[in-house]
Amino acid sequence: MSRLYGDPTRAQRSMAATPTPTPPTGVPPMTLARVTLGVVVAVNLVILEVVFFAYGQGQHPVLTVAKFFGLHAAMIMMVQLTLVARIPWLDRRLGMDRLTAWHRWLGFGLFWTVMLHAAFVITGYATLYDMGFGETFLSLARVPAALLGMIAAGIMIVVVGVSIRYVRRRLPYETWHALHVLIYLALLAGLVHQFIEATTFSSVLATGYWWTLWTLVLGSLVINRFVVPVWRNAYHRFRVAAVVPEADNVVSVHVTGRHLDRLPARAGQFCIWRFPGHNRWWQANPFSLSAAPDGRSLRLTAKAAGATSAGLRQLKVGNRVFIEGPYGAFTNLHRKRDKTLLVAGGVGITPIRALLEESGGQTVVLYRAAKETDAVLLGELQGLAATRGAQVHLLTGRTGAGTPPNRPFDPANLHALVPDITEREVFVCGPPALTAAVVDSVRTIGVPNAQIHAERFGLG
Repeated sequence: MSRLYGDPTRAQRSMAATPTPTPPTGVPPMTLARVTLGVVVAVNLVILEVVFFAYGQGQHPVLTVAKFFGLHAAMIMMVQLTLVARIPWLDRRLGMDRLTAWHRWLGFGLFWTVMLHAAFVITGYATLYDMGFGETFLSLARVPAALLGMIAAGIMIVVVGVSIRYVRRRLPYETWHALHVLIYLALLAGLVHQFIEATTFSSVLATGYWWTLWTLVLGSLVINRFVVPVWRNAYHRFRVAAVVPEADNVVSVHVTGRHLDRLPARAGQFCIWRFPGHNRWWQANPFSLSAAPDGRSLRLTAKAAGATSAGLRQLKVGNRVFIEGPYGAFTNLHRKRDKTLLVAGGVGITPIRALLEESGGQTVVLYRAAKETDAVLLGELQGLAATRGAQVHLLTGRTGAGTPPNRPFDPANLHALVPDITEREVFVCGPPALTAAVVDSVRTIGVPNAQIHAERFGLG
């Protein structure tokens, strides 16, 4: 069932009066970021190969192979840390969901590279000193540098185990996040392991390059993950301004603070929110901004799903708020067309609502909900559509029900709702199944990949 809000005729009259963000020109931001990241990684990989074959030989051929895998494991970890360092330039162009997905897959490659490194180390020393594998393992465990490497590998096994999709889906976000933080212990143990080993390269210049690279990577991580959030929260002093129930299981939290006009937030982005005194420090969740930032306040709208989101109704006005972010590439930075299609499902309406507030008159919103009473923020969408000359289609009913079957996002039905869809930027946010269905359909219709932008919930 489809219900239309907004007058198309009025939309045409309003287009001249409603300012539309100017589409960017030149190389698409995502393409530029991909190429830049790829070139930086490739150049450093080439340098690593050169310095290894020139200055990286070990005491035994097998130990040389072990060192090869060890150095490449370290390089993979550097790339992983760069991907999750939340470097603003990368985050705003690639998005945290994409960066963390790459981080996750690199994590499995890192795991096997570390396992190969360990296997060749034990084999090399067993061969060099004519010892059994078990005896060699126990002997190495008594050496501080080797023991630290074993500790790092053990922690990595735990982190990889909880990151397997089957396990990850069955763990609360807070539990998974707390266990995942253990990777910092593995990083510390691994770095000390390398430093104590002191035989990484036989050249002072190569050693200088290697530790300079580590310094840059760790510096980016510390600055963007720790220094900037602490400074930003001390500067803005975020506090709860209002708590507004939107439905039985949905609530909006309005947050205010100092100098919010200087916070680099855009419609479509999200923050990672913590509420000191309300939840434990490790209980944090990513919530999208459900209203375009206006320089005076921020708003999140959340559905009760976990320990943090379910307790938001109990927040008191004046409570401190700790925010990391804003993050995300789900913004108009990537828009190349004047026309926009915004597609939302469920609580995915939050960033879509914010984008509608920032969009011009040539905007169509498709809002999927089981029934009209489930359509959170529908009244706000209607108001925004009326003032901006946009159209909002509320798509209700059970998928597949009725004759013909209710499948609003099938290519033919989607094209019928938005005949000029190939001329529009498409932004979609919602549950994974809905997002995948919409992305597949718009591609089938012929919308270029560069015009498709999807926000997927989750950080890992």
